[in-house]
Amino acid sequence: MEIIAGVDEAGRGPLAGPVVAAAVILPVNHGIVGLTDSKKLTEKKRNELFDLIIANASSYAIAEASVQEIDEINILQASLLAMRRAVLSLTVSPSLVLVDGNKTPDVPYPAQAIVKGDLTEESISAASVLAKVTRDRTMHTLDEQYPGYGLRQHKGYPTKAHCEALRVLGVTEIHRRTFGPVKLCIQAPGILG
Repeated sequence: MEIIAGVDEAGRGPLAGPVVAAAVILPVNHGIVGLTDSKKLTEKKRNELFDLIIANASSYAIAEASVQEIDEINILQASLLAMRRAVLSLTVSPSLVLVDGNKTPDVPYPAQAIVKGDLTEESISAASVLAKVTRDRTMHTLDEQYPGYGLRQHKGYPTKAHCEALRVLGVTEIHRRTFGPVKLCIQAPGILG
């Protein structure tokens, strides 16, 4: 019987915080209803599914790549690194790894990339939910540590409010210094806005 691990990440676009990946192996009759791309779900529904996935998965793992790693190796490579870490942390060895997107991480198992896989493969949808909820919770914590940036609201994405906060408050250690708006703030404070 094939053991499929679904893999997805959250947080490639934001200006702040880590990129988070999850890998999930679901049993055949898992009974979890409503799995889809996490971005299409309400926060309440994502949180409900998060608990169901953790309770019912044959195995799951959540991993991240740090802001420093993102700046050192770029966001794509950091995303693949976080995915690799998640897959390697599974307690059950998959016979196939299905990855949302068009690239696969370097893992010691057969792997296949599926564009929009979080809409068609339940294991990828489950990974999408775990990654998104974990990253959102991380951003809530960072919002308390770095008040004034609105991280709880925009989760680090380059909204007008976030760019204005960067201009006024400056760049912190949780900001990705290689990303355009952050780099612009460092090079010429006061230009954004």
